[in-house]
Amino acid sequence: MDPQSHKLIIYQLLPRLFGNANTTNKFYGSIEENDSGKLNDINDTALAEIKKLGITHVFYCGVIEHATMTDYTKFGIKLDDPDVVKGRAGSPYAVKDYYDIDPDLAVDVNNRIGEFEELVKRTHANGLKVIIDFIPNHVARTYASDAKPEGVRDIGQDDDNTKAFSPKNDFYYVCGQSFVVPPGYNPGGDGFSSPLKDGKFDENPARVTGNAFTATPSINDWFETVKLNYGLDCLNNYKTYYDPIPPLWNKLYDILDYWSNKGVDGFRCDMIEYVQVEFWGWLIPKLKEVHPDLIFIGEAYHYSLYNKYIFDGKFDYLYDKTGLYDAVKKLTRNEWGASTWSINNVWNNETKGIDEHMLRFMENHDEERIAHNAFAGNPWLAIPGMIVTATLNTGPVMIYSGQEVGEPGNGSMGFGGDSRTSIFDYCGVPEHQKWLNNGKFDGGQLSIEQKNLRDFYHTLLNIAIDNEAIHSGEFYELMVTNEHQPGFNQGLYIYVRYTDKQRVLVIANFNRDEHNIQVTFAGDLLSKFNLSGSIEFTDLLKGVKYNTPDIAQGLNIFLHATSGLLLEF
Repeated sequence: MDPQSHKLIIYQLLPRLFGNANTTNKFYGSIEENDSGKLNDINDTALAEIKKLGITHVFYCGVIEHATMTDYTKFGIKLDDPDVVKGRAGSPYAVKDYYDIDPDLAVDVNNRIGEFEELVKRTHANGLKVIIDFIPNHVARTYASDAKPEGVRDIGQDDDNTKAFSPKNDFYYVCGQSFVVPPGYNPGGDGFSSPLKDGKFDENPARVTGNAFTATPSINDWFETVKLNYGLDCLNNYKTYYDPIPPLWNKLYDILDYWSNKGVDGFRCDMIEYVQVEFWGWLIPKLKEVHPDLIFIGEAYHYSLYNKYIFDGKFDYLYDKTGLYDAVKKLTRNEWGASTWSINNVWNNETKGIDEHMLRFMENHDEERIAHNAFAGNPWLAIPGMIVTATLNTGPVMIYSGQEVGEPGNGSMGFGGDSRTSIFDYCGVPEHQKWLNNGKFDGGQLSIEQKNLRDFYHTLLNIAIDNEAIHSGEFYELMVTNEHQPGFNQGLYIYVRYTDKQRVLVIANFNRDEHNIQVTFAGDLLSKFNLSGSIEFTDLLKGVKYNTPDIAQGLNIFLHATSGLLLEF
């Protein structure tokens, strides 16, 4: 089976975090103090273990060069002003050079692109595909490419900054005003000193910030970035200028073509709703003419726009954050009023007709760690949610490095708060490091509980990729059929995934207590499957067998608290 033709199982990792075995974790620590993982750390052993987990694609997050407080001037890299950098390492979403690789990730800084090319080759040799970020809405305030191919015009290089908007400009300008660093920002913390750390950044006229049309963004804005101009006049009734094609469009096409030619198999596109759909509808087909197997994943938050970005924008997949993620999180947290009928609402209303295009997850770099008290406080409480996330439809499922061993993301490392592993600072990831085991990638320091948790993810994700009913089957919900059955409540979710060859009954118990239920099948489903009499079910997760003497009467099932079953029959 070709996994890409069916179901993508994606493993998101930040190389800066993934291979870092240093346990110092000093608050706002430098790279010399806290260290950084390297691309070369992600060796054949690591990739083989990732592959065994059931993964088909690795999302290497934060590999493109971004603004940083670390000094690389001895390598010919211009120093960034820390007043417009978030965290000592800097935000991966404030790209400084779209044609370059983050020097933090290189053993030999001068060969950083070569080390990335070798990582791509290793990834492919281990039967995995490569996804990287594309951040189309904004770039770092210090953006300037020193690695661009000869003859390429840089982003903003030809702008007329006397105009707030021009269809020929790559940026927007706040004419007559200078950029103001947000008051109260203390870059790098009290222990960090730099001749440029003076609360100022020389930018006159100010360029518009990534998420705020102002020269004076707040500390909660994306103040370290500048917004890109796709031909939308935000100051004149949002009039659009797409003929001729704005210069930025071709510049960004060339950038993605550059990385595709290096073997990148897909792009996770940041905040796609901040960019006009017309650009995506032009870009994606144009790239696929040259690279037909490329995949495009869009980070999206407004389900009313999903159809537009799939059918007009030509995205392969979209994040299902405000749909399934939010529903499952409330159930996992046992919030008041949470109900599994909210899952029904997702596929039956919000993503109806496009559900196979939805990428599902319970963690990523933007979201709280499951094991943190702000989310669930216990990674095992996510078992029913992960079962639904991985098996509800044929669309992709993604896990975030450390999720599979219960990393809680405790404590702030500098910029940003608790509950999310920092993407802005140099740090190690303590529970993940136990699996890393000083570069052995064998889980040698994990507890028995952590090994069991990782085994659950291993089993579930391999079922998702290997079982035909799960990776490419049809869906039939059994909630209405069972809502009046003894033992049923709004903490249970029940459905069947099936093909002509395989059938799996999925039962997820989000309740914090155990349950007994007599699961019944709709009459038309029994007829469709031509089922009658005694039927045996086998739980794909644990191998336990269940039997019913008469399938027409249903199947009596005992469910442990916050658990789930994948019953093949």
